[in-house]
Amino acid sequence: MPPNGIPSYRFPARGSNHMVVAGHYLAAAAGLRILEQGGNAIDAGVASGIAVNVTMPHWTSFAGVAPIIIYLAGEDEVVTISGVGRWPKAATLEYFRDTYGEIPVGVARSAVPGACDAWLRALELYGTMTFEQAVQPALELAEGGFPASESFVSRIKDHEKFLSANPGSRELFLPDGKRLELGQHFVQKDLAGVFHGMIEAERACSGGGREAGVHAARDYFYKGDVAEKMVRFAQEQGGLITMEDFADFSVKVEKPETGTYNGYTLFTCGPWCQGPSLIEVLNLIEGYDLKSMAHNSAEYIHIFTEAVKLAFSDRDAYFGDPEFVEVPMAGLLSKEYAAERRKTLDTSKAWPELPPPGNPWPFQGVDRPAARGVNVPELAAAPMMSDTASTCAVDRWGNAFAATFSDSFTATPIVPGLGLIISSRGGQSWLDPELPNCMGPWKRPRITPNPAIAFKGGKLFMPFATPGTDAQVQAMAQMFVNLVDFGRTPQQAVEEPRFNSFSFPGSYWPHAYHPGMVQLEGRIAEEVGAGLTRLGHTVEWCPDWTWDAGGLCGIMVNPKWGTLEGAADLRKECYAIGG
Repeated sequence: MPPNGIPSYRFPARGSNHMVVAGHYLAAAAGLRILEQGGNAIDAGVASGIAVNVTMPHWTSFAGVAPIIIYLAGEDEVVTISGVGRWPKAATLEYFRDTYGEIPVGVARSAVPGACDAWLRALELYGTMTFEQAVQPALELAEGGFPASESFVSRIKDHEKFLSANPGSRELFLPDGKRLELGQHFVQKDLAGVFHGMIEAERACSGGGREAGVHAARDYFYKGDVAEKMVRFAQEQGGLITMEDFADFSVKVEKPETGTYNGYTLFTCGPWCQGPSLIEVLNLIEGYDLKSMAHNSAEYIHIFTEAVKLAFSDRDAYFGDPEFVEVPMAGLLSKEYAAERRKTLDTSKAWPELPPPGNPWPFQGVDRPAARGVNVPELAAAPMMSDTASTCAVDRWGNAFAATFSDSFTATPIVPGLGLIISSRGGQSWLDPELPNCMGPWKRPRITPNPAIAFKGGKLFMPFATPGTDAQVQAMAQMFVNLVDFGRTPQQAVEEPRFNSFSFPGSYWPHAYHPGMVQLEGRIAEEVGAGLTRLGHTVEWCPDWTWDAGGLCGIMVNPKWGTLEGAADLRKECYAIGG
């Protein structure tokens, strides 16, 4: 219980029929509006997600990335939508090595936008509404505007130099050469124009039915005016993306990866994101009696942090686009492999740097040596980056939706006339040909966004997701353990003080590396920090509610009553609303 004696700092949102939890309160309201109009969780998730794209352009973009995971109650099936774009077909390792020697900020790191296709594919296949209906709340926010938030104006201030150097960005975020101010009305007329163009394309195809209309809106973006403007702008800036790249692109609908933890079943997206690392972390800590440890004690945080180091060493050694690299998923996610990997976790001493990867191949019947892993000494001591937002929805029929989406205005410029960036997600690739996440033509970068869904006894328990780059899996695992092992309510579970390791290469170029670092929020006791230091960790203290620790959104289905309980993280502008 918090020091002020109340159960949580925010009274939890509860609902009988449906609920939305989103990264911005206006987006949560947008999702609820769709549910109240009779839409399902997929309609609401798409509507709230696009509304976040509008209200939080400092964290996300409609032309960014948007991995999605969906539970279809009628079919009792979980599906994922990749929501990540591909490197242009002309983008070769040799070109980047010879031309830049790095993956530079700007259009050079642009991938084909994945978010728009992901939103519309989810709507087309699993929704009930038209694109016009689903986008209406976001369109109103883009056209009519909304008050700028603290995080928005702060982000503009931090990146003013980059924004002012690019005409489209300067016009949108620095009107008349002045920074946007807190509470100032922010209008995005060009983005509203994109939505209007897509709506007109859908209306023109109305005779073909709802699905055909949604697909027509999608084609307007990828084969029509939007793609043409993006390609023209990118090529003027020296980028490699082409109309053929846009026309040939589509997201993938895939089966999820699956694991269990203490009687719960978890589903994540595939190794084209870091999602399966959540399962590996939980597999590793499942071997310890966490309940016997004081919550957020030095012993507890040490075990958790060391498990993250092992899982992330495996993440970087094995995860990549499975169309281009063979990923030993069955081995990595097996309980037997976790037991073997656990032998390298010393409960009395921290790994001072990145541990070597394990060898999961024998655990799926393959005789192959372990991967080399990341060449640690060459990594940069660069600042850590953070963006992204998330949304979750559950409807009265038991469907569930979770998405984590990203790509802000800080790495690639706004395209004039569109009010959109071109996905910057290429910045999460490597230039080491021995690593599975090395960039290459038409390859998907292995990205950080990774929504998840949990079940208990075969019944929906919770969709959940968070922003936070390399803190995402760590925040999600802590939330889940807070619920399952320590009996916290969903709102309490996201409010508990958080810790994060960064003793591994960061996912963003130049892959910042901070050996031994563990960040603790200020509400964690000082003696815990001292205990972790004695165990060999390099402790760094953060503010009590740092947004770098994530912004969790989740919806728990109460196993006794079937009612819904929302969890909305105070670290960001997350809000839960139900009915």
